[in-house]
Amino acid sequence: MPLEMNQNVFITCAVTGSGSTQDKSPNVPRSPKQIADSAIEAAKAGAAVVHCHVRDPETGAPSRNLSLYREVTERVRDAEIDVVLNLTAGMGGDMVFGDVENPLPVRDSATDMVGATERMAHIAECLPEICTLDCGTMNFAEADYVMTNTPGMLRAMGQMMTDLGVKPEIEAFDTGHLWFAKQLVKEGILDSPALVQLCMGVPWGAPDDLNTFMAMVNNVPSDWNWSAFALGRSEMPFVAASVLAGGNVRVGLEDNLFLERGVLATNAQLVEKAATIIENMGARIIGPEDVRKQLGLTKRGPR
Repeated sequence: MPLEMNQNVFITCAVTGSGSTQDKSPNVPRSPKQIADSAIEAAKAGAAVVHCHVRDPETGAPSRNLSLYREVTERVRDAEIDVVLNLTAGMGGDMVFGDVENPLPVRDSATDMVGATERMAHIAECLPEICTLDCGTMNFAEADYVMTNTPGMLRAMGQMMTDLGVKPEIEAFDTGHLWFAKQLVKEGILDSPALVQLCMGVPWGAPDDLNTFMAMVNNVPSDWNWSAFALGRSEMPFVAASVLAGGNVRVGLEDNLFLERGVLATNAQLVEKAATIIENMGARIIGPEDVRKQLGLTKRGPR
């Protein structure tokens, strides 16, 4: 398809993630207050959307604790600056097998597998405008870890999101994930136009080269809304690539810890750098109210 640059771009900031970055940079927020404060600073820097996980405040380990999500939500909603809230629903599908000769039983200490209702409990209580739907099962970088999202689980969670009035952000790590997302829309489980996040360079999903990126872009229906990100040093090049290809952008400490080689970043600094790239390309950065109108979102508080 011919390229058509996006002239009105929104920035998502992925504030903390669930990866093992908590001890690699002091800027990775852990507590609900730190996560919310970092999200608010990112919003002040130009992010229209903040994507939030929560962590154990003491260890920094990823968490599904509902009270932590509620505190982050309340702090963000009470802030003096408006921002669209996007909470992860990706936790609870983590399968870690035993060694290659004895894959079963799974490693209980590392495996976190729960049902659809429990995976969605914090979404039902906090009612963010957006939550993520990781649209497929895939191997991650770790030797025996599989991110598990079966078709049945995705249908159940997707229907819950639709029934709650929370917009799913389809996380597509490969072209097959987009194929299944289109099936969910065809079945009426997800509404159209859908919202997609193209996740580039996550081992072992779609690599972060431009040929693969354009294959992903060309598999997104023309009337859907989409955004993209890439990890590490590819983060900022993909800001430009995404805008040029017609999409929106995501940056943040979930995806990259550095502002430049050897210089640790904050979320706000990454947003500011992305905003400079976007504006230097001649595009306009839009705010949360414009994003809500574009995506059909409703701002609500927690139940």
